[in-house]
Amino acid sequence: MVDEPLSAGAVARRLGVAVTTLRTWHQRYGLGPSQHVPGHHRRYTPADLARLEIMRKLTAEGVTPAEAARWAKQSPVVPGPGVAPRLRAGTARDGGGQTIPVGRAGPAARGLARAAMRLDAAVISDTISHALATDGVVATWEGLLRPVLAGIGERHVATAGGLIDVEHLVSRCVSEAFAAVARSGRATGPARILLSCADEEQHTLPLEALAAALAEAGVSYRMLGARVPAAALVEAVNRTGPAAVVVWSHTRPTADPAQLSALLAVPRRPLLVLAAGPGWRADTLPAGVVRPVDLAEAVSLALAVRDSLDQSTGADRA
Repeated sequence: MVDEPLSAGAVARRLGVAVTTLRTWHQRYGLGPSQHVPGHHRRYTPADLARLEIMRKLTAEGVTPAEAARWAKQSPVVPGPGVAPRLRAGTARDGGGQTIPVGRAGPAARGLARAAMRLDAAVISDTISHALATDGVVATWEGLLRPVLAGIGERHVATAGGLIDVEHLVSRCVSEAFAAVARSGRATGPARILLSCADEEQHTLPLEALAAALAEAGVSYRMLGARVPAAALVEAVNRTGPAAVVVWSHTRPTADPAQLSALLAVPRRPLLVLAAGPGWRADTLPAGVVRPVDLAEAVSLALAVRDSLDQSTGADRA
């Protein structure tokens, strides 16, 4: 219930901040829990939560923490969660008031977006790690990361190149989280899936998401990364003999169908070629190329390839 006193962890989840941030606000600005029961930890009352929501809202808009705390403590009427006092002119920093749109995404995405605007790497990383541990890679990508990354892209366009610092920080945190999943994966057997960006394609996060999802599902793979020329990709296929190749293109300029045709011409068959990403146009793909609609379908196709290989290997042994 909203009227029940809350623990620091519950308040942190509601606000989309780290527990350490709450402790800092308590120690430095006096915005701590007010309910005290002997023998128990202090709890945050609804009034405490409302003040902290003001603090969180104003700091996200560019107000200094000290100034935001002054507003939170001096507000004559403590509003409900999600309501903040109107700022007087000049209190926000240049660029203040910016928010990252996340569409219909849930509270976790909104909290991640607020942390991104604050450049709070600790909260960003904690939020992503918690979601990966709780929901898995595919759900985290679709429900949490994609909405926030798309929102950053929208703001980047709307502000004529703004939020580059936000984009770089969030991208780094996402990459580190996916790398941790990949390192802890339970994949066994030969790497029969080859992951590569198209020639001159530099957007690697979706491919890293696929790599993490494959590792989570126990599928071995090789990752080549960004900007792989078609000739180099063909050479990698000839050298490693994968059963499937995923070529990621984020934008139309990097989605040259000739790259896919070159893979289809490789003598080593059978080879499943997947054209992943919004850069590819379905009506320009060579015959025989599969275009997964999303991360979940790409993972399903990879699993089908692995299972097919396992069955054929088992039949050969029998």
